[in-house]
Amino acid sequence: MSDTEPPVQPPYYVVVFTSQRTTVDAAEYAAMAEEMMALAAQQPGFLSVDSIADGDGRGITCSYWRTLADIEAWKANARHLVAQRSGRKTWYERYRFVIAKDERVDEFRRLQD
Repeated sequence: MSDTEPPVQPPYYVVVFTSQRTTVDAAEYAAMAEEMMALAAQQPGFLSVDSIADGDGRGITCSYWRTLADIEAWKANARHLVAQRSGRKTWYERYRFVIAKDERVDEFRRLQD
């Protein structure tokens, strides 16, 4: 899990991607996931990403974007399209994504001694 946060104040958009992975090609999946994280970070409008997965293949990734157009451009990125096809064919049992507009963010951080 990353400890990033969007570098701007709301409003901005979040893509919440929840998934259940297969057990097929875990190493290949990890390499593609790493490549997609790096590529997304280079896209116009990208703000940050948080991701977490458990040992049973369930995962949640939240990516933060300035505009809906930025999200659509990322979805249409040629290399990302390859990853999407591979995901549907090989790596995912199921997935779901939700796009939402963040209008307010509250945060708590425990102070370190």
